[in-house]
Amino acid sequence: MSQAPDDEVDRIVAAWARERPDLDVSPLEVLSRVSRLARHLDLARRSAFGRHGLESWEFDVLSALRRAGEPYQLTPTQLVRQTLVTSGTMTNRITRLVDRGLVDRAASDADQRSRLVRLTGTGREVVDNALADLVTDEQHLLQGLPEDRQAELAQLLKGLLSPFDDA
Repeated sequence: MSQAPDDEVDRIVAAWARERPDLDVSPLEVLSRVSRLARHLDLARRSAFGRHGLESWEFDVLSALRRAGEPYQLTPTQLVRQTLVTSGTMTNRITRLVDRGLVDRAASDADQRSRLVRLTGTGREVVDNALADLVTDEQHLLQGLPEDRQAELAQLLKGLLSPFDDA
């Protein structure tokens, strides 16, 4: 099998190996590529969401509600856990999404002191359309990798990421 041509990471690693032969810079071969790929993915996601008038954080909140299933509602605490932001940040985000008509607040049937955040019909339509564009764009990002290699890569990345998710 022929080796892939040098990329920017190969050049960076070679330069560091030359300049710092005392260090094992081999982790850069994996993690610098992951970092560079994350930048490309972030740009693709911003583009997909932007076509629907959404910021990335808005998609995160709306998609958490959509994935919850009918009636597409969660408590603010559940949203905080799923989106990894502070409660103050979430309160601000919910208010902004209410102002846009994408979510509303409702009293909980189980506890009248508790509030639920609920996806509106408009919010559901926007997040569904943005997700469809996102999946299409991400399929294009992966098109150079055969499906079996995509599955292999997914499992490798899962193994690398799982200790962070467990923490």
